[in-house]
Amino acid sequence: MKTLVIAVHPNMEGSLVNKTWMNRLQDEEDVTVHDLYAAYPDGKIDVEREQKLLLAHDRIVFQFPLYWYSSPALLKEWQDVVLTYGWAYGSEGTKLHGKELLLAISTGGPEDAYQAGGYNQFSLNELLKPFQATANLTGMRYLPVFKAQGVRLLNEEEVKASAEALVIHIKKAY
Repeated sequence: MKTLVIAVHPNMEGSLVNKTWMNRLQDEEDVTVHDLYAAYPDGKIDVEREQKLLLAHDRIVFQFPLYWYSSPALLKEWQDVVLTYGWAYGSEGTKLHGKELLLAISTGGPEDAYQAGGYNQFSLNELLKPFQATANLTGMRYLPVFKAQGVRLLNEEEVKASAEALVIHIKKAY
């Protein structure tokens, strides 16, 4: 199975977790890592290039830190311009049908902050519903989310262990 990891962090060099994940995934066979902010520092996305990447892969992974209960801005822009009507959805928009979508999310806050009655009042799964809806609309199968929470408190060894766990999660047959 060919996997495309779309890594999205506006300051990848400053992110221990997302940078470690991205670097570790680059070592995997049949995994293409695509750093959106490095590819498009001006924010101008090459739609044709992105659609070709999607077509060439079976499993799509969005890797990002949770920003204001969603993804960093460039991933939202990517969705707006790449997942077009007639290509990704609509009566003739079937290009992504049968592919899989998996999220790899990091949060600064701990897991207990993301639940009913917790600091953020909502579970992480509730906050990620728009991604599940996107998978549904585009005919992709939404896979279980990989998450690392409370990352501000992780030491280097724990971050490396999370990268190994991510590799296993991404390569797993669902």
